[in-house]
Amino acid sequence: MSETNAKPKGKSNGNGNGDYDASSINVLKGLEAVRKRPAMYIGDISNRGLHHLINEVVDNSIDEALAGFCDLITVTINKDNSVTVEDNGRGIPVDLHPEEKKPAVEVVMTVLHAGGKFDKNSYKVSGGLHGVGVSVVNALSKWMKVEVKRDKKIYFMEFRKGEVYTPLKVIGTTKSNATGTKVIFMPDDEIFKVTVFKYDTVISRMRELAYLNKNVTIGCKDAREGSEEEDTFHFKGGLVEFVDYMDEGRRPLHKTIYIEGEKDGTPIEIAFRYNEEFQENISSYVNNINTHEGGTHLVGFKAALTRTLNNYASKNNLMKNSKITLSGDDFREGLTAVISVKVMEPQFEGQTKTKLGNSETKSAVETLVNEKLAEFLEENPGVGKKIIEKSLRAAEAREAARKARDLARRKNALDSFDLPGKLADCSITDPEHCEVFIVEGDSAGGSAKQGRDRRFQAILPLRGKILNVEKAKLHKILENNEIQAIIAAMGCGIEPELDLAKIRYGKLILMTDADVDGSHIRTLLLTFLYRYMQPLLITGKIYIAQPPLYKVKKGREEFYAYDDKERDEILRRLRAASKKGSAAGGASAASASSQINQAIAAAPATAEGAEEDREFDDEGNVKGVVISRYKGLGEMNPEQLWETTMNPETRTLLQVTLESAADANRLFEVLMGDSVEPRRQFIEKNARYVRNLDV
Repeated sequence: MSETNAKPKGKSNGNGNGDYDASSINVLKGLEAVRKRPAMYIGDISNRGLHHLINEVVDNSIDEALAGFCDLITVTINKDNSVTVEDNGRGIPVDLHPEEKKPAVEVVMTVLHAGGKFDKNSYKVSGGLHGVGVSVVNALSKWMKVEVKRDKKIYFMEFRKGEVYTPLKVIGTTKSNATGTKVIFMPDDEIFKVTVFKYDTVISRMRELAYLNKNVTIGCKDAREGSEEEDTFHFKGGLVEFVDYMDEGRRPLHKTIYIEGEKDGTPIEIAFRYNEEFQENISSYVNNINTHEGGTHLVGFKAALTRTLNNYASKNNLMKNSKITLSGDDFREGLTAVISVKVMEPQFEGQTKTKLGNSETKSAVETLVNEKLAEFLEENPGVGKKIIEKSLRAAEAREAARKARDLARRKNALDSFDLPGKLADCSITDPEHCEVFIVEGDSAGGSAKQGRDRRFQAILPLRGKILNVEKAKLHKILENNEIQAIIAAMGCGIEPELDLAKIRYGKLILMTDADVDGSHIRTLLLTFLYRYMQPLLITGKIYIAQPPLYKVKKGREEFYAYDDKERDEILRRLRAASKKGSAAGGASAASASSQINQAIAAAPATAEGAEEDREFDDEGNVKGVVISRYKGLGEMNPEQLWETTMNPETRTLLQVTLESAADANRLFEVLMGDSVEPRRQFIEKNARYVRNLDV
């Protein structure tokens, strides 16, 4: 949606301020502000913001569950791509609001920051408070229908773009004392760039909520034709099962440890276990909100874990033959953990507002873990010994990696050790205006270096495949030449010392071939970035370039297609244009070319019938049209690479985001870990989605 600034409406008052007076000030009433600036409320108006609508509605149902009044939630993507969210909670109140003089359900749906979660007598804690509320969903929906079951009656209201369309009325009765709320909404295609929900995205969040709320059953259904699926999530083991899910494919050292309790009015749940791998994998939540950036609850857990394990090792003389002092990093190697706290008044900070700032939560978590973990270790000395032995091995590897880390760490954006020689840097030094392409191979790197805009685009070619960091210790990772080059080029170091303030490029763009090897290299790179440079993912600095798959050429005309559908569309338009061009008999070549272009521009944008008259010969020609399949970036000359893949005015980039750290971690382990069986199952399940496979 484009936005324009309205001209001042007031008259000149003779004071030199032109027509700017009180009448120039526009006041957006009700939900107008949400429709005017939707990204302020839901983050964006693309795929992420679209799915956030479902989460906001479900948050209300989860709040009912946290209060003890709901144990069943269903989410359905309907045939028309609308969404239904239904729960068996108490039902939104329908009586008149004492101040607004409207039914409470209408107030909740049409007034920002209205709801029971602001009254701690109704909800002690609330996950939705961190979000924007169901009224914003109403504002951004073409229509919304609400059914409430209360007092043995079924109440109904309908809204259109946030405005009341059908006032509250009774449409039926219930046979029992059943209560609950059903919300059905259709995203407004005037607001959203994308309006088609992805079932996998929906169930990822619903699965996460079911793990975090073990007393709740969440049903999900995709009723759209051709994509019918149905899942039910209910996990009696709660966080224990969540850790098992996150750790799938890894070899555990012991059974999952579960800690539950309340300190200073803060309910705390923690589950964790160690595996034989090297990565630390901790997910933390506050009121069901994934705190990607951590916060005081995570700090408290780490501090307690280090102190308790150190005390246990000393008390039981488990380090008598070691000259190494164990650090917090050593105690977290191979650790998978989930921390969930319920905070009455959460205070968030950080770039993405997902970092808990409540100082009292740190001491509450630290105290509980100190007590409960010490008790567990005393009762399970075998587990304690295994954890200390693994930590000692981690400390030895850390010492071996220290020199390599010092070499790889970049002290600031300009010095430390030299930039890699193969890096073609840009002339602008402001990271916000700079981008670096990590390119597969010297051939593609050469084309990219020649085709780039040297002012703001840097090129770093890689030779071959980088190390699979999922299977290697840190000192081996830092000895890898390609990984050293990436770390040096970015300038911000790697975790845990990574400093975003020292980053040299605002965008890191992965540009690999459109074949199996290119996909593998991209996955290896993403694995490294996820494990050791995750803040770049969280802050949205990682992108994937989208080079074309085909070049379609007819005479002197060239067109690029990024998938099979686009290729077929170009072919259809060329055929239509050729018929018009032939009818112009006797026209000059330049005139014919112009007619072809005009016909292509005028042809309807539909691919129907594209398959009907396609005839390939041995050279890949289709009735005078030559189709070239790009197997590698190096096959394009610099001008073509710039025009199709690197030019900010014409290119397409996919931004890599981190919606669910738990799912991302599990996927990397399945794809890149040691266990073969989970990977085989993943391939069998997802093989039908493969497109453009070139082996």
